[in-house]
Amino acid sequence: MKKMAIAAAFVALFTANAQADTVGLYLGGQVWQSETIGVLGEKNALIDFNLKKERQVNYFIAIKHPFPLLPNVRIARTALDTTGSITLKQAFNFGGKTFAVGDTVNTRVNVSYIDYTLYYQLFDNDLFSFDLGLTARDFNGDVTVAGPTIPVDSCIKVQPNLCVSTDGSNLFTPTGKIKTDEIVPMLYAATNINLPVKGLGVFAKGGFLSIGNHSLYDYQVGISYNLAYISKLDFELNLGYRAVKMEFEDLNNLYTNLEFKGAFVGVIAHF
Repeated sequence: MKKMAIAAAFVALFTANAQADTVGLYLGGQVWQSETIGVLGEKNALIDFNLKKERQVNYFIAIKHPFPLLPNVRIARTALDTTGSITLKQAFNFGGKTFAVGDTVNTRVNVSYIDYTLYYQLFDNDLFSFDLGLTARDFNGDVTVAGPTIPVDSCIKVQPNLCVSTDGSNLFTPTGKIKTDEIVPMLYAATNINLPVKGLGVFAKGGFLSIGNHSLYDYQVGISYNLAYISKLDFELNLGYRAVKMEFEDLNNLYTNLEFKGAFVGVIAHF
């Protein structure tokens, strides 16, 4: 309820009328093959961990209605989950742990976010539609970095967060973790253009933020086909490309410059 209240506060910024003729419920999902490039770490120590390509699953629910002045609502969840590994060429601090030169360290980016979007359909006809609104993006998850496993019984402390190990029986894996919990506002825009072929269209949508210590974007473009033209089922198939940029500066002492990008397939059901 608290998160929805934050999103509802954005209504006062808009004066346009909704253009939908009836109330509609939309449910959709995507399978997204994302490649990850970029660096992460703490201030003045950003490292490329060779993050892997991963398959992500995302979904949303939206409600459109004809009531003037009231915004339409869209709630979407996106997961960004990937791992990587590197042998350090310099000492590295992360999440209160120190990792030494020559250590092989593994990282996991396990970040998800829920977008609470209020928007207006400024244009809507048989050829073209355009939506504009605001999103409250609620980040959740964490980034972890784990060093090599060492015997805890023979860990000789040489610095506050650095041990040198000898032989021993019990094992310990030093791990630093930083949470990504934060809510940020973003501009939301979306458009659909119907092509001369029945049921076929192109679309684009995205969220954007460049304020304070953070720079974010999340956009997707693609083609769609509405099965309602060949069956009684009001389903839409999507094929497209999506890119998400996360440039954080001092998010709980986390610094990132990461981009997730790749092709996706999706489906949307209209009730």
